Formats: sequence, C-alpha cells, structure tokens
Amino acid sequence: MADPTAPAQLPSVYSETVCTLGEGPLWHPLRQQLFWFDILGKRLLTHQDGSETSWQFDDCVSACGWVDEATLILASASALWRFDLRTGVRHHLVDLEAEQPLTRSNDGRADPWGGFWIGTMGYNAEKGLGSIYRYYRGELRRLFGDLTIPNAICFAPDTSCAYFTDTTSGQIMRQSLSADTGWPDDQAQVYLDFSGEDFGPDGAVVDAQGRFWNAQWGAGRVAVYSPDGDLCDVYALPTSQASCPAFGGADLSRLFVTTAADGLNEPAAGKTYAFDTTATGQREHRVHL
Repeated sequence: MADPTAPAQLPSVYSETVCTLGEGPLWHPLRQQLFWFDILGKRLLTHQDGSETSWQFDDCVSACGWVDEATLILASASALWRFDLRTGVRHHLVDLEAEQPLTRSNDGRADPWGGFWIGTMGYNAEKGLGSIYRYYRGELRRLFGDLTIPNAICFAPDTSCAYFTDTTSGQIMRQSLSADTGWPDDQAQVYLDFSGEDFGPDGAVVDAQGRFWNAQWGAGRVAVYSPDGDLCDVYALPTSQASCPAFGGADLSRLFVTTAADGLNEPAAGKTYAFDTTATGQREHRVHL
C-alpha cells in the first residue's frame, strides 16, 4: 500500500510573482481563469493567456467569489464590494467591521446556496478579534466570533456541511447546514485536530468526492483527508508557508496553491504553484448578491 505521508508529486511554478501573503485563489468557471490575492501587498492578481495582470488597492483585499462573467464579490479590510473586471471599479455592498481599525478580512468562499462566507482577523493576529460572517442576498450576519485566524472555509459537495478553522487552535470544525438556506443549524463539531502539531491548518477546499484538501502553514504542504478524517495524500511545496489551495483547469483537476514570503528569506517563498492531480474539484459556486 502506498504511504500517504509521502509527497504525491512536485509542483510547477504557476506564477513567479512573489506575494508577501498570497491567499484566496479562485478559479472562475466561466472565464476559465485563476484569481488570487497578495493580502499585505493590497492587490488582486490574475493570469490568463500567458500574461499576468493585477489591480492595486489602498486597503488589504483577501478573498472573492464570482457573480457573473465580468463581476466578482471582493472582500477588503472594511467592506464587501461588487468588482467589475472590465473597468477595475468597485462598488460598495456592505460594511465589514468598518468600525474596527484593528481587523481585516482573511479567508472566504462562496457556498452552494449563493452565499459568501468571509473571515476577519486582527492585523497582528490579536487573540479573539476574528469572526466569520455570511453574506446572503443582501444580509451580512456573523456566524462565529472570538476567533483569532479564521481559515479553511469550504463546503461538502453534498451540501451537508461547511468546514472552517481557527488556525491558532489547530482544530478543523465541521458545521452542519440547513438544506433550505445554508445557515448553520447545529453546533460545530471537531473534524480534524492538529492542536498538537507544529504547523497550523490554513486555507482548504473540498473536492467532488468529499475529500478535504488543507494547506498547512509551517509544514509546506497540502494534505488530503477523507470525510472520515483519514490522511490520503500529501502534496509538498518547496516553501513552508502554504496558505490556500483551489482546483481549476478545464477538468478541475489542477490544484493551485498560494504561499507567503512574509518573514522568509528564500527564493521559493510567495510564489503560486500548481499540481496536476488525478482528483476532480468542485466548480466554484456563484454568489447571488
């Protein structure tokens, strides 16, 4: 039997651009195009037809979802925005902790009902300042509070649950969801417990089979777990600060992974990587504003 702790394969470099804090990769299914962020660099990046484009902002931006072919929902330090890819103009949707200057947005993803989940955290990871919100058809509601670094927001393909973590706790939580509306309908339960490990669970995505793919900050890898929590595969990166994975490509089998150069002095840090896998990802859900 194959050893699941052995690296599955080596990645290729998808983007040589060094991000201080790469995050939030999103494969836009209509455009067949990857978007990702450098949170501390305050920019959104994309790569298409062999060339790279970026949009610079005056505040931190961290995550997005797709609304239509030309529009994203964009999370910044203090608001959610409707962002026009044709013009580069953003339009305010709703404040996001605008009254709290110590926090910014972090990890986020669209859910199967068309809602958008987004985490917030302190700029210096101040304990307990973080929260997770859901924006759904014009309403922003806080779901979880008293977190420090919210991460790993993703959804099972059968729509039964969401996953999330507070990276500092080391525990991945599984939250059951209402079949009708997607709102949490019970207490979250521990799915994976990494509290005794020397890495932190960071961003994550769930594939079409229900397997959980977790970027592990400090371990330099994406680890794959069955719905029951068994380790299936490991995808090793050449730098330690893996931040978030996303599936993309024509058949959703390509795994993109952002990394962070913050605090590291090594040439591989901060680049965006890609693996060709035998898995199939989920198509990213559309956000209904």
